[in-house]
Amino acid sequence: MESNREENLTGNDALAKIREIVDEAKTCFFCTDIKTGIPMSVRPMTVLQVDDAGYLWFMTAERTKKDDEVAENPFVHIMLQSGKRSGFLNLYGIAEEQDNQAKIDELWNPSLEIWFEGPNDPQIVLIRVEVLEGHYWDNKHSAPVAAFKGLKSLITGKDDLDSVHGDITI
Repeated sequence: MESNREENLTGNDALAKIREIVDEAKTCFFCTDIKTGIPMSVRPMTVLQVDDAGYLWFMTAERTKKDDEVAENPFVHIMLQSGKRSGFLNLYGIAEEQDNQAKIDELWNPSLEIWFEGPNDPQIVLIRVEVLEGHYWDNKHSAPVAAFKGLKSLITGKDDLDSVHGDITI
């Protein structure tokens, strides 16, 4: 039986929660080599887009360790945190490299010039991640409301916490 704090999300609700946390967090821990043992490979990456189908899009350079790991084993683990007390997202998916200039042009923004010489840089490769499953932890309301409810719970001894969590299925 689900607790009053557990809300599993599917379809558009799941997609909206993923977008909400990704939009606030911007960066994630992108983990590869998750099936081959310890330690897995972990690096920070920016999620450039969560599209309407629920795919997460990243831009990277070809011929890197990450590139090799995704080619050898496409299973990835993505972790995000959007705030100090809320907005945690844990996703598992399958990564696929894409060579799609139209998508590169769509995702391009000036901050990427740190790593690439423009959207036509031949070393750019996209990584598209299909989310297979996930879990989130968040607050039902804004951070001030959640903090007030937490304080109220401490004072009264009655459970009135604002936290919510659940599985995510797109």
